[in-house]
Amino acid sequence: MASLYTNIDSNKRKTWVLMSGFFIAIILIGYVFSIALNNSGILYFAVIFSIVSSFISYWYSDKIVLAMSSAQPVDPDSNRELYRLVENLCITAGLPVPKIYVIDDSSPNAFATGRDPKHAAIALTSGILAKLNKTELEGVIAHELSHVGNRDILISTLVTVMVGVVVLLADWFWRWSFFGGFGNRDDKDVDSRIAAILTILAVILAILAPLFAYLMQFAISRKREFLADADGALLTRYPEGLIGALEKISSDQKPLETANRATAHLYIASPFKDDTGEPKKISFWRKLFLTHPPIEERIAALRGMKI
Repeated sequence: MASLYTNIDSNKRKTWVLMSGFFIAIILIGYVFSIALNNSGILYFAVIFSIVSSFISYWYSDKIVLAMSSAQPVDPDSNRELYRLVENLCITAGLPVPKIYVIDDSSPNAFATGRDPKHAAIALTSGILAKLNKTELEGVIAHELSHVGNRDILISTLVTVMVGVVVLLADWFWRWSFFGGFGNRDDKDVDSRIAAILTILAVILAILAPLFAYLMQFAISRKREFLADADGALLTRYPEGLIGALEKISSDQKPLETANRATAHLYIASPFKDDTGEPKKISFWRKLFLTHPPIEERIAALRGMKI
């Protein structure tokens, strides 16, 4: 039977694969753009920027996300019931107690962040604390702790950085080319036919690379949500708690005011109501661009679990 730690080793391997693939992709994209625009500085800047971005995201992503979400730390003495609920689940999961934050927003939602279990934090909106009963809130917290235990939050952070760098490179390419970037080049350095091919390839990359980067981010996010649902249900031994929470979250029509596209994939359910997955048929193509699986699919998977 699966456990909370089923995916830790897999996620560690995926982290290194993502990091390696990321740097290789940035080098290749930077190289193609530098040849097409006849400016070797683009390649050096792309590599340096990706390294700096990865370093900052690894060490400071939790603080950045919490600040962007206007999350405030919870004093254990001021909300003893919430602290004990998190503490008891952490004891069951064998995890250190994360820092707990509350977002002053009536829309019910929650997310986890941090680079590892020792530096993790979970944030819950005031709306989710007010609208969910104890078993439902326990299901939500167990879901977020599953992200922490499985190192999902590190993968999510790295993928977000990758997407951002790829999109920035594509944007710089278009801006540079618009201002006459396709200048004369020294044919002694690069054969004119090869340069022409690389220029065409650069245009194709500038168009498709951001799209594929976003699709990868969305696909990884959706898969991690299914796994966190399953692991959270195993942790509480009561899938109905998380099912009830997902039903209440999806039926609430108030969007989360502090959410944005950069952090949307971190939440337990999409903070944007057009992505929450109302009980209606969603086309295959629309699913590709959702940050979360449709709520009804997640509920069906939870109800199909045998615990």
